[in-house]
Parts: sequence; C-alpha cells; structure tokens
Amino acid sequence: MRYSELSRLLVGVSQKMLTQTLRALERDGLLTRTVTPTVPVTVTYQLTELGLSLHHLTRGLRSWAQDHMDEVLAHRENHDARTS
Repeated sequence: MRYSELSRLLVGVSQKMLTQTLRALERDGLLTRTVTPTVPVTVTYQLTELGLSLHHLTRGLRSWAQDHMDEVLAHRENHDARTS
C-alpha cells in the first residue's frame, strides 16, 4: 500500500505517529518499504512473510473482539453500576 492509502484508512492517526510506526515495523522485519523515483516520489509498504504471519494471528483476535464487544460492554456497564 502507498503511504497516502494507509493514512486515509487510519483516520485520526497523525502523520508523525504513522511514520514512526511504519519505521518500527520495518525495523522489526514486519514490512518492507519501497521508494520509487517518480514525481512526486512514490513510497509503498508491503507485509513480509513475518508480517503476514502476525496479520493472520491478529485477524482471529479482531474477529473475537467484534463478535463479543456487545457482551464486554454490557459487563462494563454492570460493573460500573455496581461500583458507582
């Protein structure tokens, strides 16, 4: 994905934070950064095999969270009502 695509998908994330995070992910070997000398310069990011393995793992966690969020929120409300 291009940097601009990532920025649009991650609404609310500052340019500085996105850049820092992408650099850290590259450093950790989770993605590769490719610069193409165009006008303007094109920068693309792609998950590595290591990054893909983490992506597959976290998709399960995301699915669980989506399936159970209503239940979690109900427990929070019940807890907060008892402790207030």
